[in-house]
Amino acid sequence: QMQLVESGGGLVQHGDSLRLSCTGSGRPFGNYAMAWFRQAPGKERTIVATISRDGSITYHDESVKGRFTISRDNRGGTVFLQMNTLRPTDTAVYYCAAAPLRVPFAIVTTESSYDFWGQGTQVTVSS
Repeated sequence: QMQLVESGGGLVQHGDSLRLSCTGSGRPFGNYAMAWFRQAPGKERTIVATISRDGSITYHDESVKGRFTISRDNRGGTVFLQMNTLRPTDTAVYYCAAAPLRVPFAIVTTESSYDFWGQGTQVTVSS
């Protein structure tokens, strides 16, 4: 099992920034592509961003492109989500997830490909 623990969520105002962190343990962190998903109240969980095992390839959903940036520190076993210019529509529970991909520079955006999930961290953006 891989344990994932998110941190960094909170209540902020429109236009503010937050940095989410997710630390993994129990499995070699560098063996997993990592992603951030989010789920707003009454809505399905959707992908926000993903990053390859080696950090060379990233994907950001159109709704966050230019505002959010995913990155990772394999030595520290942590993936980050820098969120700038936050909007009320970004309000959601944010989850990190790990996918055991064989190719170091591959990414995957489908939720079913992710084997391990964190407990989630709440991000609330007020207008």
